[in-house]
Amino acid sequence: MKPLTNTLPCAEQADSTMLAEVLHGLRASPKQLSSKFFYDATGSALFERICTQPEYYLTRTEIGIMQTHGPAMARALGGRVRLVEFGSGSGIKTSLLLAALEAPVAYVPVEISAAALCECVSALQRDFPDVEMLPVLADFTRPVRLPTPAQAAARTVVYFPGSTIGNFDDESAQRILRTISSEIGHDGGALIGIDLKKPVTELEAAYNDKAGVTAAFTLNMLARINRDLGADFDLDCFAHRAVYNTANSRIETHIVSLADQQVTVGGHTVHFQRDEAMQVEISCKYSLADFRQMCRRAALHVTEVWTDPRQRFAVAYVIPAHLERVR
Repeated sequence: MKPLTNTLPCAEQADSTMLAEVLHGLRASPKQLSSKFFYDATGSALFERICTQPEYYLTRTEIGIMQTHGPAMARALGGRVRLVEFGSGSGIKTSLLLAALEAPVAYVPVEISAAALCECVSALQRDFPDVEMLPVLADFTRPVRLPTPAQAAARTVVYFPGSTIGNFDDESAQRILRTISSEIGHDGGALIGIDLKKPVTELEAAYNDKAGVTAAFTLNMLARINRDLGADFDLDCFAHRAVYNTANSRIETHIVSLADQQVTVGGHTVHFQRDEAMQVEISCKYSLADFRQMCRRAALHVTEVWTDPRQRFAVAYVIPAHLERVR
C-alpha cells in the first residue's frame, strides 16, 4: 500500500528544508539538531536493535503492559475506533492493541521514515486484513491532514507509545498534546506512553548500552547529513554521550567533538571546538503527577493509567477535559 504523502514536500524541497534546519541548529549556541534526523532507514533499523538491548528496559516493559492490560485498554477505548498513531516504528505494540480492540475501523500511522512506515503497515495488513490501512508519510510535529476511512468510526483514538512525548521540551510537548486534543475531537481519546522517574544509574545505562548500538544510532545522524546534504563529518572525530540532567528530569544526548575541527555542510563551514557538545535528543522522565498537570494545560484529563509491577513505565488514557466534567 502506497503511503499518503500530501503532507511532505518534494525531494528537492525536503533537502532544502533539512539543510535550513540543520544549519540553523549548527549555528545556534549551543549547537543542537532535531532528533527527527535520526530516522533514515539505517537509523530506524538501529533503533529496533536498541530496543532489544538488555539495558533498554523501555520497550519490553511497555510491551508487557500492553500484553497484561490490553483488554482493559480496549474496554476503555470502545469499539469501532479509527486508531491514529504518531510514529509507528516496528508496529509490535500496535499489533497488540489492534488485537485487543473490538472491530477497529482503520489504522492511520503517521511516520517520518518511509522504510519504517512501509514495513510496519505491510506486517499489520497481513495480520489484520479487515482493518483499513491508511499510512501517512509525514512529520507529526507539523500540521497533518489525516485520511478519512471508508467506514464511519465511532471515535478517533490517538496512540502515542514509546514515551516519544518525552523527546520534546515542555513547550513542544504542550503543542503535541494540543494537536492530540484537536485530532481526537469532542469524544475521542488517546493512549500515551510515558517513562517514569527512576534511579539515575538505571536511566543512564539504558542510553549507553555496552554493545554500543545507541552510540552507532546517534552518530548515524551525521552519516545521514553527509549523504543527504553533501556534508563531510568524520564520524571518528565525534562521540556519543548521554547523561541524566536531574534538575530537568531528563536524559540529554549529545554528539561531542573529539577535536578542534571544521565541517562543511551544504557549502557552509561550521567550526567545532574540542569537547564541544551538540544536543541531539532529550528524553524526559515523569511522575504521574507531572504528566497529569501537562495534560490539564492542554485541556485533557488522565482517566486511567496502566503500569508495570515495578512502576518503571506507564500507559495513560486521556480524554477531553469536558468529558470528565460530565461524568
